[in-house]
Amino acid sequence: MPTVLITGAGRGLGFEFAKQYAADGWKVITTVRDPKAGARLSALGKAVEIHIADVTDRPAIARLAKDLKGAPIDILICNAGIYGPKGQPFGQTDYASWEQVMRVNVLAPMAVVEALADNVAASTQKRIVMMSSSLGSIARNDGGDPIYRSSKAALNQVGKTLAAELKGRGITVVSVSPGWVKTDMGGEAAPLTADVSIAGMCKVIAGLKPKDTGRFFHYDGTENPW
Repeated sequence: MPTVLITGAGRGLGFEFAKQYAADGWKVITTVRDPKAGARLSALGKAVEIHIADVTDRPAIARLAKDLKGAPIDILICNAGIYGPKGQPFGQTDYASWEQVMRVNVLAPMAVVEALADNVAASTQKRIVMMSSSLGSIARNDGGDPIYRSSKAALNQVGKTLAAELKGRGITVVSVSPGWVKTDMGGEAAPLTADVSIAGMCKVIAGLKPKDTGRFFHYDGTENPW
């Protein structure tokens, strides 16, 4: 039975990832911050394993790595993320929120990969996925929301660096954009539903080859410009 680990799986895209992988017969390891979120995941079946861990809490991530020591992880999906304040006008930037977004969206994925890289290297598929966004594309930046945009651009750089660092261990690292999805973050105006977005990303992940390491994909398999 292949194994996937999904951070931030209590709701939204993370929960849908867990749901679809569980339905496909995978062992699903999840992390959530709130124990209450675990109840919903538990309903997905016995193949879903739940760990309470805030990805910004380094001791919690160290405990997670200790709990999973020696357990192969075929796919590690660094999904946990926040948007931060939206629509702030120039001159009124909330710098405290910016720092928190960077901790969650950039520093935490790096810490998770460092903690669990041995697990991924011990697996058959050896894949790491950074949940990015098209808003992280510098080439496509038409203004607005610098906090979220900069965090995802930085995450892309982390992913690209990890692709080079971990290539020698046979690990494939990619960034993937889910598109604009109807979630708490995306809002009701979004054109995509979570099930369609996640099904697309699962297909992209399943088709990854070692030569794809360091690339930035859209949920439909097309490539995003950096």
